[in-house]
Amino acid sequence: MSGIAGEMMEPARAVNPSAGTHPITLAVRQVSGAEWDAIIGDFDEVCQEQMHAFAATRWPGVAQEPLIFQRGSTVVGGALVMIQPLPLGVGNMAVVKWAPMLASVSVPDAEALRAAMVGSLAKDYAEKRGMMLSVLLHASASETHQGYVALRQRGFRRGSTLLFPSRYMVRLRLSDEELRKSFHQTWRRQLNKAEKSGLEFSRVEPEGIEAFKELYAAMTERKQFPDHSAYETLDALMALDEPLRPELFFVRHEGETVAGALVFKAGKRTVYLYGATNDKALPLRAGYFLHWHVIRWLRDHTRADWYDLGGTDGFQGLHQFKSGMVGTAGAIRPVPPVLNYATSPWAGFIGTAAFTARDIVQHTRRHIDGLRSSKARPDQEPYVWDESFK
Repeated sequence: MSGIAGEMMEPARAVNPSAGTHPITLAVRQVSGAEWDAIIGDFDEVCQEQMHAFAATRWPGVAQEPLIFQRGSTVVGGALVMIQPLPLGVGNMAVVKWAPMLASVSVPDAEALRAAMVGSLAKDYAEKRGMMLSVLLHASASETHQGYVALRQRGFRRGSTLLFPSRYMVRLRLSDEELRKSFHQTWRRQLNKAEKSGLEFSRVEPEGIEAFKELYAAMTERKQFPDHSAYETLDALMALDEPLRPELFFVRHEGETVAGALVFKAGKRTVYLYGATNDKALPLRAGYFLHWHVIRWLRDHTRADWYDLGGTDGFQGLHQFKSGMVGTAGAIRPVPPVLNYATSPWAGFIGTAAFTARDIVQHTRRHIDGLRSSKARPDQEPYVWDESFK
């Protein structure tokens, strides 16, 4: 794979379980970053980490290889593969985060198509190019993660696990009455109080991002918490066209903006990206009011089935807030472990060693940050809803 945009790769094949031994044959085409972003906007499984605009800003030193898979003339999926240089120049590793993505999750052989895409990636990056291929899949709303099972059967080995893997997902396709009934009692009670506080909700045009930045900066200064999010990608995301550009929402009280949220809305799974509040938001319960109206807006203005709230970084207060919103209709599911595939023993060894070293550094940093955070604000709640940055 040479990295030349538009080059045709060797066809991918996989067995379709629903059709006996009939193989699925896919054509693979590498495209430019701009073309990639234009194509994936209509995918059911699109996500911000798989966008060229995001990845180029978040990981500027990593080469990107955006791959489109076609069955005949129909695009069925894709994967943005990142070529990660390993320390000391000992080699490279191919990393695929939240992919391969399906263009449609409703086709009868969707998981067989995913298996065909994975097979193509494994053959090219591991078997031909001698790298370790590392795949991190999304949390699945289903109890059984079919994609994870398929990769394990394909020969992928279990690798690193996120420190706090649970993801909190709100079901969107419910009426207002069904939504409120699904919330946990305490969450619903706080929402009722918020609705009596004179708050106003609005969707804001992209130009409002500067006001959000001011709110965010003031909050980070006030809370004094370490920010490990991808906040530096914000300008690149807001410069995108529909449908990949995030939506911006504000809650105001007596004309003052007290809370804001940025939400990724493309595809079948919307994602809460960033939130910010001022010091008046907590007593007004603005977080409850904001998310209630965001859920309703997403239901009415997108084709998504789920609103992914992200994780908690282990903070109990954030778990209580998000689990109360997920309620009885939603799902709390773990992000599966990283899955690694290598045919070269050396590639498997150095790739695994690199992941182990990274995990040690990240876990140590999280522990130190937690100690600093608790000393910096001993009189405050350990964590509140508006700090849930991915």
